[in-house]
Amino acid sequence: MTTDKLVIGLGGMPGSGKSIVVETAREMGYAIITMGDVVREQTHLRGLTPTPQNIGAVMLALRAESGNYVIAQKCIPKIKEQTSNRVLIDGLRSIPEVDIFKEQFARFTLVSVHAPPQTRFERLKRRGRSDDPTNYTVFAERDNRELGVGVGNVIAISEQIIVNNSSIEAFKTLVREDFNRIETAWLTK
Repeated sequence: MTTDKLVIGLGGMPGSGKSIVVETAREMGYAIITMGDVVREQTHLRGLTPTPQNIGAVMLALRAESGNYVIAQKCIPKIKEQTSNRVLIDGLRSIPEVDIFKEQFARFTLVSVHAPPQTRFERLKRRGRSDDPTNYTVFAERDNRELGVGVGNVIAISEQIIVNNSSIEAFKTLVREDFNRIETAWLTK
């Protein structure tokens, strides 16, 4: 078990504001590991175009082939090789992922972001990443796929839930405050 790193796992539905948390954490000096990047890499390795459907299918296939913890398992070496002693893992989606990170990192904390569905849909449409939905039907399908692999359970067991329903700057302030509290709590243990 690694005890020298503070590892924060980040959950939340697509479009909830995880990328703003990532940006804020990076500004605070955290190394960032994005679980979705692992799925996008695997999609590329399988010779598929990174569409929402293909990335979703690869995510489900990886889990079916190797277990619900497979993406977390692929992230562990990436986390351990970081020189920073503070790491944020973006995109936890299942309890087995949380469990494997807790087993590997003594100083692990789970944080999630919440935002209403319509707000998330509008954000994703504006973001325009290749795997973002182009209409509400695709958005709802993605939400259902995410909920199907367990992201709702991850949100439910989070030690902190940050509600993202204000300006970007106000949200970044909340994130910094929460991360500072987490760091202080780990220092006093």
